[in-house]
Amino acid sequence: MDVKNMYIDGQWMLGSSGKTRNIVNPATEEMIAVVTEGNVDDVKLAIEAAHRAFYEDGWMESKARDRAELLLRLANRLEESAEEFAKLETLNNGKAINESRYDVIDAVNQFRYYAGLATKPHGQVYDVPDDVQAMVVTEAIGVVALITPWNYPLVMATQKIAAAIAAGCTVVVKPASVTPLTVIKLFELIDQLGFPKGIINLVLGPGATIGNEISVNPLVDKISFTGGTETGVEIAQKAAPTMKRLSLELGGKSPLVVFEDADFEAAVEYALYAIFANQGQVCSAGSRLIVQESLYNRFVEQLLIKVKKIKIGPGIEEDTLMGPLVSEAQLKNVLGYVEIGLNEGATLLCGGKRIEGRGYFFEPAIFTDTTPNMRIVQEEIFGPVLVIQKFQTEEEAIRLANGTRFGLAGGVFTSDSARAMRVIRKIRAGITWINTYHNTYNEAPWGGFKMSGIGRDLGTYGFGQFVEPKQINLKLNVTPAGWLPQ
Repeated sequence: MDVKNMYIDGQWMLGSSGKTRNIVNPATEEMIAVVTEGNVDDVKLAIEAAHRAFYEDGWMESKARDRAELLLRLANRLEESAEEFAKLETLNNGKAINESRYDVIDAVNQFRYYAGLATKPHGQVYDVPDDVQAMVVTEAIGVVALITPWNYPLVMATQKIAAAIAAGCTVVVKPASVTPLTVIKLFELIDQLGFPKGIINLVLGPGATIGNEISVNPLVDKISFTGGTETGVEIAQKAAPTMKRLSLELGGKSPLVVFEDADFEAAVEYALYAIFANQGQVCSAGSRLIVQESLYNRFVEQLLIKVKKIKIGPGIEEDTLMGPLVSEAQLKNVLGYVEIGLNEGATLLCGGKRIEGRGYFFEPAIFTDTTPNMRIVQEEIFGPVLVIQKFQTEEEAIRLANGTRFGLAGGVFTSDSARAMRVIRKIRAGITWINTYHNTYNEAPWGGFKMSGIGRDLGTYGFGQFVEPKQINLKLNVTPAGWLPQ
């Protein structure tokens, strides 16, 4: 089996260590690819290439229209290969094929969105009391490192790549070690399209090694990271001495609050979709269901009936709704949290076990009889495990919803529009929904409050993460300042 390489300074290359990593299909536990493993020397080479391309080879002066054209061409090529990318994403990550198809089209649209945004007005002029024309322009930050997660391997990479290239930055991409295949394939398209050497580079390898070098390397101007909160904190600490710009989209333990007047059928289905889509491996998953006490028994009864309709199987099968967890390590982590919940005194209503046979399949789990201080309520499990809490009053619902260190997402179900807006405004989260869940739009900012991160991806806010504002003041009539005595 051929070894898949890194892409540095316009060239495919093996890691200098000679090490490789086997990539496994989580539905079958079979090896599907072998990829090279990079080390510190390799990532330094990629960073130096990006630095040279930006500061010496002219990318800093690149034209927005040219950058937009590159992104549009990449979008078209990706769209032509959409089904191939979707199948590869499912084989590598395990997610249902229909979710992978959606992700690929989303990636196509991200390139097109940011291609359009690249050529739109940026900056402003303003009146000042002096004889000066005052203005603000925006300039690309420079060399940016993009560290992306394994739950959305392609689309989380493309949303960062598209914005960074549109803004005029040069890029070093580091995908998750267990799910690099669609990003490698994307770089095959980039190579075919003839992107200038050094402006976009791909490094492969362990996060501890490569992420550490990215964090401390003085030639990196910005890091955009999506992943766990603990890793994000570590990156921020290591990046602080070089004052790197940071965008950190981190963990979540997001609440879905259901009031007694909610549309019952819609709320039940969304409660399941919010936590069990993509096997619960979603940063914004509605992992805490907070139900009004008067509705609680009826709601839980229906959840247990409807959860049985979730088809679990290989993601490549068209009718699958839940595929396997991404890896054996992640499966063990989720199983460990089930044990923690039981030991804490919560009641496991269903699931919580590995499904026998090949693959990292797991029965969706629902816990009740929970208390706010339980670890299964407070900590991100990142798997198909739902914890249910109950409330009596609106104030109690808000208190429970805000009762973790996270603040990524949240949802409210109620037919009272005024209450919906009251509650959603008081939930401390960056992404929220009313009477729906998981809707994501390239036009809207994505990120969180509190320990869920810093900065935003997507939309104009995401573009703004890759530029610096510069104030320029031009004296219209050049005369002495009048500071010195005559």
